[in-house]
Amino acid sequence: MSQIAQLSEAEIEARFHITGRTEIQFMLLGFGRERTPFTVLFGPEREPFPTRLLGVLPDKGQLVFDCSGSPELNRRFRESEQNLFVGRPGGIQVQFSAGPAMDVNFEGARAFVVTLPKVLVRLQRREDFRVETPRVQPLQFFGRLPGGALLNLPANDISVSGIGLTAASLPDDLIVGQKMENCRITLPEDSGPLFAAVSVHHLTEQTARSGQLHWRIGLHFSDLPFADQNRIQRYIVRVEHERHELS
Repeated sequence: MSQIAQLSEAEIEARFHITGRTEIQFMLLGFGRERTPFTVLFGPEREPFPTRLLGVLPDKGQLVFDCSGSPELNRRFRESEQNLFVGRPGGIQVQFSAGPAMDVNFEGARAFVVTLPKVLVRLQRREDFRVETPRVQPLQFFGRLPGGALLNLPANDISVSGIGLTAASLPDDLIVGQKMENCRITLPEDSGPLFAAVSVHHLTEQTARSGQLHWRIGLHFSDLPFADQNRIQRYIVRVEHERHELS
């Protein structure tokens, strides 16, 4: 069984849960387009029900997924009051709970529907998922170097494990392994700035297409609280959503 399915409810609440109706619907729509496989654990024995997500019915607030080829398994599953969906779309572990399933005709075939979940959990290896930040009005990073100088640079990417910065040149006292406390990042549409301790993970010189040299600075978050990891996850979802709408 997947690691995500073994977490307690308290651990799940402490991890990366997404609660916005728009974000949840958007993510499930994407999984449906890709016919993403999920396993539903149901009943007292957590019996597995293999399925594929098929789509979302926004007007009804329902998630559509495939039936089993076994009439007996379908019958037992239909009697379940609480169901746990578990999957790994794109290598990222995803989990959500739903109530009882109902029959529906979807695109000319028999399927099941459940009410859209109110919480969706994305659990991932910390280094796996990183999103490029918008080039227009990019995230800004503020930190203090050991000598007291302010380090203010735009971010080029972010994940729950760290943030990447772009610099035209490197400060003399910035080295790999260096730590900076109480750094500040402002996430758009968030309640307030995010404060974090970071360590310098890498300093990489790169050449742009124009031939101009610049530096990429990789910073690793140190013991970032789950609440702040969740704020970064919500920002990542917003960026993905906006890019999807533009495309």
